[in-house]
Amino acid sequence: MPLRGRQVECETLDQLVARVQSGHSSVLVLRGEVGIGKTALLDYVRGSADGCRIARAVGVESEMELAFGGLHQLCAPFLDHLGRLPAPQRDALGTAFGLSTGSPPDRFLVGLAVLSLLAEVAEKEPLICVVDDAQWLDKVSAQTLAFVARRLLAERVGLVLAVREPSLECELAGLPQLTVGRLSDSDARALLASVIPGRLDERVRNRIVAETQGNPLALLELPRGLTPAELAGGFGRLDASPLASQIEQSFLRRVQALPSETQQLLLIAAAEPVGDVSLLARAAELLGIEASAASPAEAAGLITIATRVRFRHPVVRSAAYRVAATEARQQVHRALADATDPDTDPDRRAWHLANATADADETVAAELERCAGRAQARGGVAAAAAFLERAAELTPDPAVRGARALAAARSKYQAGGYDTARELLDAAGLSPMDEHQLAQADLLRGRITFASKSAGSALPLLLEAAKRLEPLDAGLAQETYRDALNAALIVDRLPSGVQLQDIARATLAAPPGPPPERNDLLLRGLAVMTVDGFAAGTPMVLQALEAFCTEEVSREEGLGWLPLAARMAFNVWDFHSSTVLSTRLVDLARETGALSVLPSALLQLVSNRVLAGELDHADALIAEAQTIGEATSSRYLAHYVSMVTEPWKGQEDATLQAIDAMTRDADLHQGRQDKVLSSSQWAKAVLYNGLGRYEEAYAAAQRGAENLQELGLAIRSMVELVEAAARSGRPARAAAAARQLDGMAQASGTDWALGTSAMVRAQVSEGPAAEALYQEAIERLGRTKIQLTYARSRLLYGEWLRRENRRVDAREQLRIAYKVLSRIGIEGFTERAWHELRATGATVRKRTLEMRTALTAQEAQIARLAGGGMTNPQIGAQLFISPHTVEWHLRKVFAKLGVASRKQLSSTLLEGTVVTA
Repeated sequence: MPLRGRQVECETLDQLVARVQSGHSSVLVLRGEVGIGKTALLDYVRGSADGCRIARAVGVESEMELAFGGLHQLCAPFLDHLGRLPAPQRDALGTAFGLSTGSPPDRFLVGLAVLSLLAEVAEKEPLICVVDDAQWLDKVSAQTLAFVARRLLAERVGLVLAVREPSLECELAGLPQLTVGRLSDSDARALLASVIPGRLDERVRNRIVAETQGNPLALLELPRGLTPAELAGGFGRLDASPLASQIEQSFLRRVQALPSETQQLLLIAAAEPVGDVSLLARAAELLGIEASAASPAEAAGLITIATRVRFRHPVVRSAAYRVAATEARQQVHRALADATDPDTDPDRRAWHLANATADADETVAAELERCAGRAQARGGVAAAAAFLERAAELTPDPAVRGARALAAARSKYQAGGYDTARELLDAAGLSPMDEHQLAQADLLRGRITFASKSAGSALPLLLEAAKRLEPLDAGLAQETYRDALNAALIVDRLPSGVQLQDIARATLAAPPGPPPERNDLLLRGLAVMTVDGFAAGTPMVLQALEAFCTEEVSREEGLGWLPLAARMAFNVWDFHSSTVLSTRLVDLARETGALSVLPSALLQLVSNRVLAGELDHADALIAEAQTIGEATSSRYLAHYVSMVTEPWKGQEDATLQAIDAMTRDADLHQGRQDKVLSSSQWAKAVLYNGLGRYEEAYAAAQRGAENLQELGLAIRSMVELVEAAARSGRPARAAAAARQLDGMAQASGTDWALGTSAMVRAQVSEGPAAEALYQEAIERLGRTKIQLTYARSRLLYGEWLRRENRRVDAREQLRIAYKVLSRIGIEGFTERAWHELRATGATVRKRTLEMRTALTAQEAQIARLAGGGMTNPQIGAQLFISPHTVEWHLRKVFAKLGVASRKQLSSTLLEGTVVTA
């Protein structure tokens, strides 16, 4: 039955249910103030979803720091399906829910496991998941549900989440939203009449309607328990509190009217949000409460106790908890701790113990600290941070409290909670700390600034910390100089008084760190490269990279050193190391939930996959970076990552929009503007070279390559500069750039470096010398997995051959270039290859929408993976979607391409298919 005044909302929810019943997924976030009717709308969904299975969870404010708690509520009824999931997903979810022990689960693997689990349940009957008070879900659960919501498509699953406004949560941003507004006056009057039957003074009625402001829960609950005299006076007391508080006060009065034992039982249920009936019974027994104590609360409609404990409304739970005195709450938490099995659920037991403790208590604080490691195995660094933070609060010894606050700040930083990390650092600063701890705090503050604001702002903090650490901790000083050099490479405009060479010299002057030697070798190689030139430092860097690739690297070391190692592999043209290390870094950051590292790790891997010709894989990584940016409120890197792929696609508007988005976001982070300048100029150079607009490409490449010391995209801009200068009538500038690149390539000695050098030198050479260099470039790049540069060298060689009037030879090179470039989806360069082929007299079918219905980027990626022999579960695991969604996409691909089997996909795609954004 539709709710009064909620026709639009009910119709929207009916459509959601109908969509799920018809075999498609649907997601909706309900937003509104407390009491506005969100819970009633969730109940409406549950009551109207005929033939659907219902799953339910409720966020609880006191449980926000217990990782995966909300997700466990939702998935608990389906855990008998775990055995049907692929082993990696099953193990990740089992570890997250505390069903098994193991390494910290990959957060994204957990998300995929939940997606697969819901899809598995929905195979038998459509599934509707409702989550109330989602703003109070623990962060990991909220992020996982958002991850799942964005990937639901072909599953018969509906997800409806209710969020109380105002809310600071951002995990659900970008999902379909419906704001639940206030009732009209006429609907408010009708609803009020349903709870106050009979005559009521019209002026009083008007006053009640006005003061409840169309809030349904206020209209239903506030009049209950009031005397006729109070009703006659309306609600306009001089001490009137805000409406949300008035609603809770109404429930408070109803709870207070219950017998004391019933109130105590409600308090136990409110403090234990999982809804475990047996745990409620054990805790009640410890407090001497009879089972019959629940009857008055059930009769009053406040709670239902069946297979699980359910409150009528989340505000009832809040009221039951708040009405109790502090001592009563502590007593209940103590009983719940005693009733919780220390072997199967030690984390929640410790959490209840913490809430049962009024004063500082070293025993409880130490238990929380011990639990931090176990919590990290389930929920990553975010869970560990929560336990360490509470441990610090309960620590009596000021010195120990400071150390624990510092440890909590470190975990919060790694989890992406930068504001809380700063607060914990400030709290640690109020405790006595030794010189070593003070230096650690300086270092952490610099790292937080680097991750959340800008590298430029962080540099002075990092350098000060490094100097402070040198006589105290050689290993930590080394790590700090590493971070400082890394930061200096990211910005072009260094802070006043800071010089890159000075940082490098200070790094070389510092004592070496502890084993393994690869760390010292990598850092000193970079420092030597900065002081004495690229050729001087490259051999040391290459030696270090080989060690990173072949030797075991611990989690802690990997999170600290792999970002620099992966970046330097790219800088010294070591594609194998770049692939191995950037992949390992992304896996490690996902596994540990290190959101401070993951966005930059994704950037490294995106750049690598673009060169490998896997733009579809890169697009999937970009979507992941955007999700992380939303979760951490740090969108700069997500915008930066997306800009890495756009220029290769040859779409000018999309590329310029990506640059604008990055620039706007960078305006909020002073110190990053110059990096935006160099990266955006590289992007324009690639775009315009692909489109054959060489004057514009030259102008951009010239600016992008101004500072080769920053390495990275400055080197890549130099490659673009050679082509743009050679094609725009600037042979001297092209030759000079080619010489600089060759010097770097000779120092590197890899096929990627030497092949690229041959390619650029060929463009400034003539006759047999040019041809020999083009052939060398093709041979060397063909031995690598760098499909993009390989195809580009074929294109350049084919263009040169055509200009030499060797049309038959040109045709062979251009056909190969066209085939590879079109398969990758490099639109601008593909268009160049098509025009050149036509100029040789070849008949070539241009890829047009008229000839072939366009595939989306995800469809194209799925088609290529399926054509390569991967199964639907394997594809789903790689792309973080369910096998059902993979199959749904493949059916569309088959129809668009006119093929009937997976075997036909590969050859069909090689013919060239338009890929749309």
